[in-house]
Amino acid sequence: MAAPERSLTERCLAAVREHFSRLGSEAVLGLPVPIIKDLLPHLTILQLDEVQPALNLRGISTRCGWVKVLQDMSIHKHAASFQTEDETKHEVMKLLFTFIFYGSRNHFISRNVTDSNAASLLLAAAKTIRHFVLIGRHHAAFQRLISEQLPILNLLEKNVCKVNVSLNKKLSKNRTPLVLCLLHRLLDHGAVSSLVLDMQRPLLLAWLLLRRGCQHGDLQEDRQQLLGSRSSSHSSRGSSWSPDDVLIPCKRSKMDSGLEEEGEWEESDFTMDPQDLCRTFGLSPPSGACSRGQIKSLELRMCDPESFRVLTSALPTFFSLQSLTLHSTALFQEKDVLTLAWALKHLSASGRSLITHLNISVLPNAGLMEVLLDACPRLTSLQTEVHAIMWGLPISSNSPPTADSNVSELPLEKLTVQFKLHTNLYFLLSVLRRSPRLGRLHLSGIRLPTGSALSSLLNTLAEWNRRLKTLHLEDMKLSDCLPELLHLLKDCELEDLRLSDCRLLESCVDKDGGLQQLVEALKTLPSLHTLSLAQNRIARSVWVLAELFSGPAPSSVKRLDISSNFIRPPELLRFAKRLAGLAAPQGLVLDLRENPADRDPDTWTAALQRLELVAALLVEGWKSTDTMVDHVSNM
Repeated sequence: MAAPERSLTERCLAAVREHFSRLGSEAVLGLPVPIIKDLLPHLTILQLDEVQPALNLRGISTRCGWVKVLQDMSIHKHAASFQTEDETKHEVMKLLFTFIFYGSRNHFISRNVTDSNAASLLLAAAKTIRHFVLIGRHHAAFQRLISEQLPILNLLEKNVCKVNVSLNKKLSKNRTPLVLCLLHRLLDHGAVSSLVLDMQRPLLLAWLLLRRGCQHGDLQEDRQQLLGSRSSSHSSRGSSWSPDDVLIPCKRSKMDSGLEEEGEWEESDFTMDPQDLCRTFGLSPPSGACSRGQIKSLELRMCDPESFRVLTSALPTFFSLQSLTLHSTALFQEKDVLTLAWALKHLSASGRSLITHLNISVLPNAGLMEVLLDACPRLTSLQTEVHAIMWGLPISSNSPPTADSNVSELPLEKLTVQFKLHTNLYFLLSVLRRSPRLGRLHLSGIRLPTGSALSSLLNTLAEWNRRLKTLHLEDMKLSDCLPELLHLLKDCELEDLRLSDCRLLESCVDKDGGLQQLVEALKTLPSLHTLSLAQNRIARSVWVLAELFSGPAPSSVKRLDISSNFIRPPELLRFAKRLAGLAAPQGLVLDLRENPADRDPDTWTAALQRLELVAALLVEGWKSTDTMVDHVSNM
């Protein structure tokens, strides 16, 4: 089938791209603004990078051009989800650098990267990226970077603030110093303060944590303490937990069990001083001496028992750490969480703790949330997943805990908790009552026993958490506590409200009337700018949402998400006609993704044409016949 013939405008824009170097950027920048905006999606990466500074000075964003590049890369299905020009460009450059640096190929690279422009593209990307991904099997790329591409390495040292390390199971002895040298250059001579380890490498973790938090003490002694702590974890398994497990690591010169797990990595590989690493590859430190950079954010994506042991041994003197994220390959046991809490408590007792963010998955019971919060009294952000309820409380005990004047107030400002299985609200409500400064709350997956409702949660939020700015409730049943929800909305300062997959209208006999009550309550919130009602089976009642913008005091919502609501074309058209006659705010963004447009494409298109006059649309079609959503939504 022949490709459709391009319009004259498209031909002209393509010609500008093809002959950009001959025309010169000044000629392009001299075009009328509407033509420049049409041209941006047609420009190459290097052309966009060249014209962006001048366009930004004129108040013109190049975001649409970078979004088009992401779409061409066929990697991001939701390229439009990157909200700013800077975010979108950075994502493009990070992917481009990774592809070229590691020699990866896909259809985009094959069409756009040649031998003549590869160096220029790599250099342009290195000037922009802030996140570097180190993939261990590509030792040849690291060798080139250190021996042949020093300008690139210097740019990475200057610009990269986050490193993600992903190493294969075996790394030969002669390649280990190469990886360590590169990490040393980025972490110790660069601007990196955020480290992500996507692997199980206790030896490497120990080497990386040496002297990171505490700038005193003997390097070799610190090393033996961290590495030796791995062995004590074997002997302590199966015994009762003790604070000494954290505070008194066992030293030994060789880790026989660890060597088997590390493959070809050996303990001797990690005895090299950072300054010796630089000399090995002929690199001179900028200051003439090698220091140990500080890690402010640490994420372990596969935290095995030995890595956990190394970390908890380092925590009491990890004075630079501000954010800690732990993802275990298995469920954290209660003993593990208590060990972590003890290490955090000792760090806090030093008076030098800077940790404000903790992300740990998965907690075996909800009561451990308070244990961690009490152990780290400066914590302002906690994110976790809870799998079960234990600690002797019956599953039906959902009443709020009695206020205790002896319980200290928590400084918590952000809380994200995902629940699995049936949930006991007791400990969650206790945390909420102790957190009057809470500004952002995200809860998902709450399942209560038959006959129980989430009214106690909503009442607690209304009484104790009046500073909430962002509230995300997801995958829970709110249809039987609509009065409590309306009460919560009457006296709050919410700016971002997302009620996703909350079955809002399930218990309403009059679904239009129930939604109308919610709309009237939302209109009383002048601070609200983002509203998501995704996955709530709104369907035929969607027209009611247009009433958000009716009356003498219309809503100030600027982003409305009604995706995945089984809104069919006739229903969307009714919504569009109603919205067109109302005072929708300027700059309204309307998310209509994952609704069955294929049921009646012509009517759907007619609805979109009306909506485009009053809102920016996010639309991605899907085939309703491929899913059971249409059946479930009409049950």
